[in-house]
Amino acid sequence: QVQLVESGGGLVQAGGSLRLSCVGSGIVIRVTTMAWYRQAPGKQRELVADITSGGSTNYEDSVKGRFIIARDNAENTVYLQMNSLKPDDTGVYYCYSRAPNRWGQGTQVTVSS
Repeated sequence: QVQLVESGGGLVQAGGSLRLSCVGSGIVIRVTTMAWYRQAPGKQRELVADITSGGSTNYEDSVKGRFIIARDNAENTVYLQMNSLKPDDTGVYYCYSRAPNRWGQGTQVTVSS
């Protein structure tokens, strides 16, 4: 059974940092594209960043230079380091694997002004 379990969300002031973690079970994350999405209240879920099996990364424009997606193959974990957080970064952050197609349960990130 494939599971993705996120952690690391919380409440932080603008300008602060958080690191999200996504641990995979029943899946080898290094062989597939892994991604972080977020969904703000009243908005559609959007891609924040992804990392391919080859290690290439892609970022949504508003997070470029502030967020870093990384993968620890030994820990079967993908991370999202979020720096210089802004209130607009508030939302539920979801971990996603492309193959198999799976979502985590989400972790709440709230950035206060």
